[in-house]
Amino acid sequence: MQSKTLFNEHGHQWIVIGRDPHKDAHVIDTNEYVIISRGQAMLLDPGGIQIFPQVLAELAKYVRVQDIRVIFASHQDPDISSSLAMWLDLNPDIKTYCSWLWTGFISHFSTGTAIELTAIPDEGMRIKIGDLGVEVEAVPAHYCHSSGNFSLYDPLAGILFSGDIGSALVPSHEASLIVTDFDHHIQYMRGFHLRWMPSTTALRSWTQRIRALKPRMICPQHGSVFQGEMVTRLLDWLDSLEVGQWTGSTPTHDIPKAA
Repeated sequence: MQSKTLFNEHGHQWIVIGRDPHKDAHVIDTNEYVIISRGQAMLLDPGGIQIFPQVLAELAKYVRVQDIRVIFASHQDPDISSSLAMWLDLNPDIKTYCSWLWTGFISHFSTGTAIELTAIPDEGMRIKIGDLGVEVEAVPAHYCHSSGNFSLYDPLAGILFSGDIGSALVPSHEASLIVTDFDHHIQYMRGFHLRWMPSTTALRSWTQRIRALKPRMICPQHGSVFQGEMVTRLLDWLDSLEVGQWTGSTPTHDIPKAA
């Protein structure tokens, strides 16, 4: 898997892990992010069972498993959190956060190790990275696309982890982890958002909330990272979408497929 440092200042880092060239073709590509703050780490959407060994190996280049203090799951999908029990097998002291709506569902990913979850209320909450790290904020993103869904904002780095919002199903030959040509990138986002985002009202509410935060970077769970002017381009594009409109006539080429 590839990895890239997105931010590194004052003992505070953001790292993205993704673009696994060895994954099975039927497995959707995902990005895993880790925040390392004063030697203690928070793992965001740690990924599925199939990619656990690869994520672990790449993560070990930056931080020890015993220094992971927190896992954040944006929602309940298996590509996000089916590996949870494996992480807890290695470090039972990790505290895991997810929406209160999904605590009973994510617990089904247990493979013997009990998955104990800290419920995030609908309005969100602040989460501290261990004893020494900074606080980050779980930002409501309900119905974008999950009914219990959160983004995560780091005010120190100015980075927003957006989960599935802004995601793209990027083909393997598009190797860049950073968006450089927004117009070209739209083709990989459009079908994903039109099919998996059920509410235009919810999407507009999210973009309004995020504009108020003024993030310098937006990091989705699939696809590539937006930074600088690409952040504004993304928010403007999302505001232009009318989603949840399937009528039974969606062209086959617009239906998202695993990369």
